Amino acid sequence: MNIFQREDSEFFFMKVFVKLTNPVIRPFKIITPNFIVEPLIPLYVAWFFFMFRFYFMPWILGYHVMGMLSFPLESEIALELLKLKHFLLGN
Repeated sequence: MNIFQREDSEFFFMKVFVKLTNPVIRPFKIITPNFIVEPLIPLYVAWFFFMFRFYFMPWILGYHVMGMLSFPLESEIALELLKLKHFLLGN
């Protein structure tokens, strides 16, 4: 959002967005390089969450297939929802 609107914008959604994301972005300032322009810092921080979600989480949970195109956690959720559907509908 910071790429498209100023951080001090009066737009309601932007105010809420800044209040929710700034506390998450603030701890990453110590590892954020100085050459990254201010509007792109949230994207840089999001990259860490992406790396955590797609590489660290499957590894720590014991999945053997890891990578950008494998979604083991989503597959487990889908299987559990399918089991719940079969349980509720009796199929």
